[in-house]
Amino acid sequence: MGKYFVTPTSLKTHCGRFQASFALQRTKQNSSYCRIFRFDKTFASTEAAKIYAVTQGWLHTSMQPSMS
Repeated sequence: MGKYFVTPTSLKTHCGRFQASFALQRTKQNSSYCRIFRFDKTFASTEAAKIYAVTQGWLHTSMQPSMS
């Protein structure tokens, strides 16, 4: 997603549903940035959770100010 690397994932909860999360990474020159986002919302499938995570990642990166 441009300057960022977004890794969506899902985790199966104790009730059998799936929780979404994503890792956001960026490396620029001698610095790096990594942040994990986890969501409370649960989904019926791992695919739905990953779609939600990648969408949230896209929204987060598209709203970042330019760090050129």
